[in-house]
Amino acid sequence: MLYAAPEHPPGPQGEARRPRLRVLDGLRLLAALMVLAYHYITLRDGWGEDPNAFSPVVYHLSEYGWLGVEVFFLISGFVICMSAWGRSLGDFVTSRVSRLYPAYWVAVLLTAAVLTVWPNVRSADNWETVLTNLTMLQQGVGVPDVDDAYWTLFVELKFYLLFAIVVFRGVTYRRCVLFCGLWTVAGVVALKSNSDLLSVWAIAPYSPYFIAGIAFYLMHRFRPTVLLWAIVAVSFLLAQHYLRGRLVMNLGAKADMAHGWPVRLGVLLAFALMAAIALGWFDKLQWRWLSTAGSLTYPLYLLHMYVGFTLIDLLRSRVPAAVLLPGIVAFMLALSWAVHRLVERPLGKKLRVSMQKSVEEMRFHSRGRMSGAPSAKQREIIREERKPDPELLH
Repeated sequence: MLYAAPEHPPGPQGEARRPRLRVLDGLRLLAALMVLAYHYITLRDGWGEDPNAFSPVVYHLSEYGWLGVEVFFLISGFVICMSAWGRSLGDFVTSRVSRLYPAYWVAVLLTAAVLTVWPNVRSADNWETVLTNLTMLQQGVGVPDVDDAYWTLFVELKFYLLFAIVVFRGVTYRRCVLFCGLWTVAGVVALKSNSDLLSVWAIAPYSPYFIAGIAFYLMHRFRPTVLLWAIVAVSFLLAQHYLRGRLVMNLGAKADMAHGWPVRLGVLLAFALMAAIALGWFDKLQWRWLSTAGSLTYPLYLLHMYVGFTLIDLLRSRVPAAVLLPGIVAFMLALSWAVHRLVERPLGKKLRVSMQKSVEEMRFHSRGRMSGAPSAKQREIIREERKPDPELLH
């Protein structure tokens, strides 16, 4: 969801590797900043009341910043389909785990430490909750998130698990289209079914974005077709159905006073931008700084909410809001860069190599070979799998 876009894999018929889609990195950071604006300007946490130090225009625009989450899910469908192409299930799992967990572990522990030392805005609950959060599976066992922003990660994990079925069989054009169709049907059926299991896995309010993202990637990798445009159109129309509920979820009682058209326009613009990316309009946009910006997105998203709220609470009486807010955003960007360089890159690489060795050993022994030292062929495979992954952490 929040990772930097990987290098584009070779296309059909062995065509040359396409240039990196750096525009996805920039779009991802923009989505993260939208979420920051919503949390820091619209919500009263940290300020103690509705912020009034910003112009009405800025305040009301920030009310729709939660749409950044929808943009994340749309990008995620595109990027996960791209990065899973040609990979085995073991490689796919290794890639996801080594990218999601290192920064997440640091964010959970750092957020818990801040909320323990300064429980002004919120307490860290207890350390049992913190330890369970380290699994990223806390919502599945009914444990609250240390940081409310983590709810999107569980949605992402569900998408990964569902798409892992396609990866297990081998990612192909036909299987991706079939996956999109079946998931769309499941989301529609879940609305009227009494099956909690189906509702949990269909994730109907968010699945249209993942599905459209997959279809957009198929357009980009191959070419646009009526079938792919139909998948996108149905996903867009289904997404519209849930926007009112999402507005109420994020604004509460203020939703009655907020206009609905900016939400629908925002989703339309997101789909239009992804369509332009799918059609290759931004392939020549190769500003390297976009990749650096994209690498900050994931740690920024993980760290910003309650660490930022706590800083606002501690400093609001001494620093003018118009100065405090940009300062906190700059600080969070710097902290995110530090986490990326000092944690994501080194720890992610070590975790990836360790998991690759474990997966290869499992494959080796599952082929009925005698245990013992790997053969020359197996050692060559291990060396190949240890080579740097072309993807970068988001």
